[in-house]
Amino acid sequence: MHVAESRPAWVGTTGPRFVERPTHRRWLLDEATRLIAQVQSNALNPAGGFSPLATDWQKLPPRPGQAGVERLLHDTTRTVHCFAIAHLLGTPGADRVIDHGMDFLWKGHRDLQHGGYFWSVDDTKPIDPTKLAYGHAFVLLAASSAKVVGHPDADRLLADVTEVLGTRFWEAKQGATSEEYAPDWQKISTYRGQNSNMHLTEATMAAFEATGDRSYLEMGENIAALIIERHAREQGWRVAEHFTENWEVDRAYSGDPMFRPAGTTPGHALEWSRLLIQLWELGGRRHDWMKEAAKRLFLNTVATGWDNRSGGFYYTLDWNDQPDQTDRFWWPCAEGIAAAATIGSVDPDPIFEEWYRRIWDFTRTHLIDPVHGGWFPELGPDLKPITRVFEGKPDLYHALQACLIPLVPTTGSVTRGLGAGVGV
Repeated sequence: MHVAESRPAWVGTTGPRFVERPTHRRWLLDEATRLIAQVQSNALNPAGGFSPLATDWQKLPPRPGQAGVERLLHDTTRTVHCFAIAHLLGTPGADRVIDHGMDFLWKGHRDLQHGGYFWSVDDTKPIDPTKLAYGHAFVLLAASSAKVVGHPDADRLLADVTEVLGTRFWEAKQGATSEEYAPDWQKISTYRGQNSNMHLTEATMAAFEATGDRSYLEMGENIAALIIERHAREQGWRVAEHFTENWEVDRAYSGDPMFRPAGTTPGHALEWSRLLIQLWELGGRRHDWMKEAAKRLFLNTVATGWDNRSGGFYYTLDWNDQPDQTDRFWWPCAEGIAAAATIGSVDPDPIFEEWYRRIWDFTRTHLIDPVHGGWFPELGPDLKPITRVFEGKPDLYHALQACLIPLVPTTGSVTRGLGAGVGV
């Protein structure tokens, strides 16, 4: 285990939990409202979907050879999901954004010839026509969130992506999905990955909440049993990212530095720790291992993945728990905040409140842009903003959920909590 050179910076934990304090809850809601407003004002692309945004929230230009800017499937779908949340918060104009995104998913990303959804497209054609489980998981999330707010096209999108996931990706014997295909559904590789399956767990829970169909919930439970109960437990509460076709851990794998980096990714262990509590609650608290695993994942990750000297989570660790990629991305802090709040709501140990406050302190000090608003996506080891992997303000989803998950009960997602009229 990585031995910290110094203990984490002190934070006070006296008094009620922050999430119980009206002023803190207002602060969270204000930050969420600011994030929504910036994207709502700038991201709509007249040619369909949403434009990527620069640091100052202006639209980024197309790259050479593109007919309009590239739109990635996970960006389109996450924006739909986030504006379903905005609708539930009562944000005027949110419906227009949802409708804009749903239309582009159906007419821009969907493959009319072979079925499924292209990974990226411009105004007229696919740029990367690959069919990825990761992207399809987010289509399911967008469809489910759209259904919660009553969008008229939600049911057709939900039915379509459910059929694609079930017939093209889902491997019932393993209880998880395969990963990647060519446009005509020819296999690209035998790679299996936890990231796509983790987000499918999130999406199947949302689909269960939206429809009441327990087969979605069972898919999520099967994935969690494979990735966490079997493999993370065997790996000392590290979440293995990469697997062979037979779902054996592949420690030697090194792929794309953003989506498939070598080693382990602390942010994903934090994300799983939050998702496990939700899954445990949605399943009627039948699987006690989920609560235990959530706590172990969280505590192991803050012990190994947090930089005790400067703060923030390292992006990746090697298999000896030593920092590998030492840049700090925004999303692990967002997931750490959500996880600490969620676990702290079902476990009285003050360590979860301590980490909730510590991660928010780092986020407020270093990640929230004091000039333009929003969150810097990546910081170098000196905690200054950099652009090695991301450009501009690439994502609303992680930061928005970090602000809102602490406000809703642990018994469901943000959309379920807000849809029931509780939490804010």
